[in-house]
This record gives sequence, C-alpha cells and structure tokens, in this order.
Amino acid sequence: MVKIKKTEAQWREELSPEQFWVCRQKGTERSFTGEYNDNKTEGVYHCLCCGAPLFESETKYDSGSGWPSFYTALSEQVEEHTDRSHGMQRTEVTCARCDAHLGHVFPDGPKPTGQRYCINSMSLRFQAGDKKED
Repeated sequence: MVKIKKTEAQWREELSPEQFWVCRQKGTERSFTGEYNDNKTEGVYHCLCCGAPLFESETKYDSGSGWPSFYTALSEQVEEHTDRSHGMQRTEVTCARCDAHLGHVFPDGPKPTGQRYCINSMSLRFQAGDKKED
C-alpha cells in the first residue's frame, strides 16, 4: 500500500474546518450528530481523506453510543494505535493509507468479534451498493 502524505496546509485546503479537526487533529464529533449514525443502506464506508475502503455495511450495528459502530474493519485498511489522551488509555483507529483519525475501537462489541469500532461520521464517505475490491 502506498502511503498518502500531504502537508497540513494541503489537508486544510481540501477539508472543511470540522473535517480537518476530526481527521487530522484527532477530534471527535458530538454523539448522535453524525451523518451516518442511523444509516442502514448497504454499501461501503470509505476514508473521507483518501477514499480507502474501511468498513462494510453488513458489519455496522446500533451500539447506542451515538456514533457509527462496526464489529470489524477491513483489516488491511485500518491501523490501531495506543491513545493516552484525556487521562485514559484507549485504542485509536486510523486509515492505514493516509493516517486520518477515524475514532476508537473498544472490546465491548457483539459477536463474532466482540469489537466496537466507534467511528466519526465526519471521517467517512459512504457509497451505497459499493463492494470492496480485492
């Protein structure tokens, strides 16, 4: 996979201020405000910044958290990192291609994985009917 590297100025030019804050500065949108929290359409969720496919709709579920939640990610497209901000330890999820901040993953999800990928809608672009290409 070829990494996408851009300067802060380039990202600021391409993204809205809110998108830049979430995707490049590790912000978090307010719960229950994201465009995709209640989306039930079949398709694929892609990285807003680079277009990499990240999550398939069949793995999305209603966690009640107020953010789109998935029980698994397209593993080759998502990276996990230790996040010690805000006085706690969590696992941050980023796009493997462009390092965009997506959200966090928690070990309290449903079967079969037990994982809850809690993702900011603002870091995603949804394509209905889309299927991940191998």
